[in-house]
Amino acid sequence: MRKIAVIYSGHAPHHRTFNEPKYKQYIDRLIYFPEFQDASLEGVDVLFVPSQLNEHLLMNAKAKIHAFANDGGIVLAFGPQPWEWLPNQKWEERETNFWWWLEKDAKSGLVLADPKYDLFNYITLKDATWHQHGVFWPEEGAQKLITTEDGGAVLYVDKVSTKGTWIITTLDPDYHFGSYFMPATERFLDGFLPWLAKGNI
Repeated sequence: MRKIAVIYSGHAPHHRTFNEPKYKQYIDRLIYFPEFQDASLEGVDVLFVPSQLNEHLLMNAKAKIHAFANDGGIVLAFGPQPWEWLPNQKWEERETNFWWWLEKDAKSGLVLADPKYDLFNYITLKDATWHQHGVFWPEEGAQKLITTEDGGAVLYVDKVSTKGTWIITTLDPDYHFGSYFMPATERFLDGFLPWLAKGNI
């Protein structure tokens, strides 16, 4: 199994999510974010950057995260990212409709861009569907896995921007599960974390 280190903010949703036993079994270590710059990443295969992190600490950590990727590591980034720290970041903020599912003939607007990708042996599109905050427009050569109908990436894998692998999603299941709402987010994490630990990326 891959060794996964999580950058840990210490706030309540992160505490609940990353200490939940069924998820904690996949986590090798939690690195408290104020201590990240001095923390060793030796032996870590995946650096998990969750949603809802402090903007200033995140920007200060950018060089270290990129260095980890350029050493061949896997970086996972959850949640909308309005700050410029991801490689070749092209983030487009969009209005969030929290109640789309109450509309007549409701459609999430999400599609599987690569349904044969191994992740979808672990989760379904329904497991990745709640609401959207925006999209990314990745570099040519990156692999889009879930997109909006107009092609904006909600989940993609980038193996072209650095020497490592970036798994980037606008989704924020760590926050919603940790906040005790949005049932799909639990299903997402139930499948996504086992895939991250031992699936084909």
